[in-house]
Amino acid sequence: MKLGIVGYGNLGKGVENAVQYNPDVELVAIFTRRNPQDLKIKSNAKVVSVSEIENWKDKIDVLILCGGSATDLPVQTPKYVKIFNVIDSFDTHARIPEHFANVDKAAKEAGKIGIISVGWDPGLFSLNRMYANAILPNGKDYTFWGKGVSQGHSDAVRRIDGVLDARQYTIPVEAALKAVKNGENPTLTTRQKHTRECFVVAAEGADKARIEKEIKEMPNYFSDYDTTVHFISMEEMKKNHSGLPHGGCVIRTGQTGTTKHVIEYNIKLESNPEFTSSVLVAFARAAYKLNKEGQKGARTIFDIPPAYLSAKSAEELRKTML
Repeated sequence: MKLGIVGYGNLGKGVENAVQYNPDVELVAIFTRRNPQDLKIKSNAKVVSVSEIENWKDKIDVLILCGGSATDLPVQTPKYVKIFNVIDSFDTHARIPEHFANVDKAAKEAGKIGIISVGWDPGLFSLNRMYANAILPNGKDYTFWGKGVSQGHSDAVRRIDGVLDARQYTIPVEAALKAVKNGENPTLTTRQKHTRECFVVAAEGADKARIEKEIKEMPNYFSDYDTTVHFISMEEMKKNHSGLPHGGCVIRTGQTGTTKHVIEYNIKLESNPEFTSSVLVAFARAAYKLNKEGQKGARTIFDIPPAYLSAKSAEELRKTML
């Protein structure tokens, strides 16, 4: 399977890294908005200006889009699915139905597959929520994220005028998490489950009060949370906030008759982008298989048969993993 990537930030570098562990996958091209000569990459892929992407129409099986959800993916995914099978990690939960509709229309017209919102949340967490709901229909869902750096939220802050760099940490409210694990089945608002903490490097002379206000009032990202904003130096950012750890858990508490049950799925990640990239590569394999079957249109993680993610044959899976 021949892959292309659009964007060479943390996620793009993660895809490049993940490919080496998937022998059935080859990374053939990295498309960038920057000057291709300025990009120093680790693989043997070609570095190409994104303006030349149409020249690669028949040379790439799946294009992995590694841009941000705030402004890149809503435009790029419907645009590029007209040329390639594509996959993205669009993570603005409230806009997923709209994004799906836009990608589905373009993909069906082009005869391509577009898998959207692949990662761990949305993505693997979504799948575990769905499984648990189906198995324990009489119950309650809880999802906790962090403590960790959210790439999408950090990207959204960095796009504010006057911001040079930013990291946003999502932090579970410990009392809420404890109540859920104790089986208390609390009813929790968004604000009661998590807080958000932002570390921001502002440009010299930038209006910090305006930046803080824009962050705290940003819909879909910060407006529903108690958010703390710290302005720090670039030196402090590099020293204390250069890593990208994350994690979290999905919990379903339910009852069958007189018995109670808890389903929990938990992940701890040293690198959010490297893990997300590995998920993207596995689902790119599924997009390739679906397209080979003649299928077209948008898909989410709910629509993908588990066996399509694996490089192993159905026979091998039944023998070794069932």
